[in-house]
Amino acid sequence: MLNKDIISASLPTLAINDSVFQALQLMGDYHVSHLPVIDNDKYLGLVNEDQLLNVEDDTVSLGSLQSEFSTLAVNASMHFTDAIRMTNEFSLTVIPVTDNESYWIGAISSMDLLKVVGRMYGMEEPGGIIVLELDKRAFSFSEISKLVETNDASITQLNTYFDNTIGILYVTIKINKFEISDIVSTFQRYEYTVKYYFGEEQYENEIKNNYDHLMNYLSI
Repeated sequence: MLNKDIISASLPTLAINDSVFQALQLMGDYHVSHLPVIDNDKYLGLVNEDQLLNVEDDTVSLGSLQSEFSTLAVNASMHFTDAIRMTNEFSLTVIPVTDNESYWIGAISSMDLLKVVGRMYGMEEPGGIIVLELDKRAFSFSEISKLVETNDASITQLNTYFDNTIGILYVTIKINKFEISDIVSTFQRYEYTVKYYFGEEQYENEIKNNYDHLMNYLSI
């Protein structure tokens, strides 16, 4: 999926002649901390709320601040992970999207980007989650998949994250069912370290613990 495919339709833009007050008002209305400034379909830059709040006279035009505009933007034809990287690196609430000549294409809100990431990684699909902790050299997708399938389940999503500070690979697995206690046991039997797991049995165990506490209290 490319950046141009996930442009947010409802985000406003600012003109070079708009005042600081108008910009802050729009940011408040749309619950964002950044907005792009456009002039004749050309992207001039990005202004942020903190920057505008430091302006003593909020009636001045944005043009007077042009030298302070941020030029952050992603290319419309790049993969949307480029927008994720920029959002994380610069804490953006709005990500400008331009073409190769810096002409305005649109913008992506960080909230819409989060929804896309959720859909892409199967977060909306029902099921349990297991997080494994292992040595990077021990990772085998085929073996992990086989162990899940031996419990009449399948992997709907698998993501990895390598922590350089401790040299550990974390493998997050989304399973197509909530009853994952047998799958957890299988991984443990094959000497996998299960860091976390989230499924129906965890919820049931919590209910049982609460019930046991209540019974103990009533028997006092």
